[in-house]
Amino acid sequence: MKFKIPEKFQRLKKILIWAVAFIALLQVAYFIIDYYQTKELMKKLAKEKEVEKPAPVLLFNLPVDSFTVVPGQVRSGQNLSDILVSKGISMTKIDEISKKSILTFDVRKMKVNNPYYFFMNKKNASKPEYFIYEINPVDYVVYDLSDSLRIYKEKKPIETLIKSASGVITSSLWNALEAQALDYNLALTLSEIYAWSIDFYGLQKGDKFRVVFEENFVYGKSIGIGRVFASEFVHNKESFYAFRFSQDNEDGYFDDKGQSLKKAFLKSPLKFSRISSTFSANRFHPVLKIYRPHFGVDYAAPTGTPVMSIGDGTVIAKAYQAAGGGNYLKIKHNSVYTTSYMHLSGYASGITTGAHVRQGQVIGYVGATGLASGPHLDFRVFFNGSPIDPFKVKSEPGLPVAKQYMQNYTVHRDSMLTKLNAIKEF
Repeated sequence: MKFKIPEKFQRLKKILIWAVAFIALLQVAYFIIDYYQTKELMKKLAKEKEVEKPAPVLLFNLPVDSFTVVPGQVRSGQNLSDILVSKGISMTKIDEISKKSILTFDVRKMKVNNPYYFFMNKKNASKPEYFIYEINPVDYVVYDLSDSLRIYKEKKPIETLIKSASGVITSSLWNALEAQALDYNLALTLSEIYAWSIDFYGLQKGDKFRVVFEENFVYGKSIGIGRVFASEFVHNKESFYAFRFSQDNEDGYFDDKGQSLKKAFLKSPLKFSRISSTFSANRFHPVLKIYRPHFGVDYAAPTGTPVMSIGDGTVIAKAYQAAGGGNYLKIKHNSVYTTSYMHLSGYASGITTGAHVRQGQVIGYVGATGLASGPHLDFRVFFNGSPIDPFKVKSEPGLPVAKQYMQNYTVHRDSMLTKLNAIKEF
């Protein structure tokens, strides 16, 4: 006879089975959830522990850490062949480099003191992989010395900053710029802008300036002055404004009334110098030791200082005058004006009788030829054949801002004036 389980116990059994199954299901779910949570946690911890690799340091777009970099400078009398031979490169390879380089860079134009770099193999220190030569602070040429030999030019990235400055002349414009650690080229740029308005040899104590300009940098190092956008120069208590403006796709400098700063003649045939003698009807001659007329202006300057034509014209005389002017030039500018330049040490290339010259073009170099006690330029101006004081020459202005651009110019000028006025007081 079989034992029969009571019905209530059978129901209890089913409940227990379901309970066990449910508990088992809960445990499985718990383990699954715990697994994925643990996995995500491990991932998070791994990310936190992971150290981000630094970006490679580049020099001339090459990873420095992959090479041993050996710097150098071109020495006097040294050429590319000398430099490459010093690193064990064969003459056959050097000949191939020289021939192939012609299309990219003429190696004969390498300059003394310019930097160069060898990128040597990290494992084999005697094997050069690259040679880099700096043409100037921006441009450089890369010689990939692998079997395929690649030669190409690149540029360093240039950062341009808009800057402003002001100063007061106490002794010279150079010293005023030096006092503020400003680039001396700013003086040259200002002298060119105001070449038709201000005689920079005659600056006086108390003259002052303020200027808005751009300066270019490569890797944080200044490589020079860029454009000057606006300036005010107070000379002899008179303000001279200059605003850079473009019309008909040509940039020029104009004053606060829209008149061009460029006139028919430069104020001087030299950029910077010292006036040693002025126009006079009775001057004591330092060599002849007598009084006689001196119908010009003498500019004392070192031998070799470039001399510029003060205006467009044609060379009508190029000769040597032993009894007076030494090496000299005469230039006819128009139907009434002629200029002469005496005591030159030499002439610029291409300067011959009949040659046409442009305003600001270098025509010769300061010297002491002829009757001269020292290096200087004797500069003279003739009006209809008669000598006149160069400082009294009246020069007609260039073309002003055209009528159709005047509204734009006025807005631009006012904007620049606001910037100038915001500069710290002189």
